[in-house]
Amino acid sequence: MARRAAGGDDDLLRSVAAGDAGALALLYERHAGAVFGYLLRLAGDRMVAEEILQDTMLAVWRSAGAFEGRAKVTTWLFGVARRQAHNRLRLRAAPLPAAADLLDRADQGAGPEELAIAAAGGTPVAAAIDLLPDHHREVIALVFVAGLPLADVAEVLAIPVGTVKSRLHHARAAVAAQLTAQEVSE
Repeated sequence: MARRAAGGDDDLLRSVAAGDAGALALLYERHAGAVFGYLLRLAGDRMVAEEILQDTMLAVWRSAGAFEGRAKVTTWLFGVARRQAHNRLRLRAAPLPAAADLLDRADQGAGPEELAIAAAGGTPVAAAIDLLPDHHREVIALVFVAGLPLADVAEVLAIPVGTVKSRLHHARAAVAAQLTAQEVSE
């Protein structure tokens, strides 16, 4: 496949909408790592996350023409991935995986946030994160694993930015309280 000069994500998505498979490949190359990390956090299983990623890219191929440009392309991609994951995982009703499950992601070219979370696997921090409610863990996955800004997290989850901040605050407070309780009991 001949590579052309890469444009912005908006240009790539317009090309995808026009049927350009090469543009879809470039969009995949740019965003698959972060989307996969998020999906792995939701699914807890590498193969399921890979399948959902493929479902996501197929949905992007089919619905690129519906992108209205009101959000960033990355935000839209995470929204598509989230819907695909929830459609697939609804049948399983599986909880979000433990932070320790991210340890095997280190060989996937993980970013600094992912490496920090993966390094925390099996630690008291990971155990405290595992105790969080799903809606708090999902915010942590989008902020620290996927690296999305709070405004983008709000858009992906279809909640106000204030709610994202609140969930992140409560998640951090719960982790800190759990760590303090562990220190006292030792």
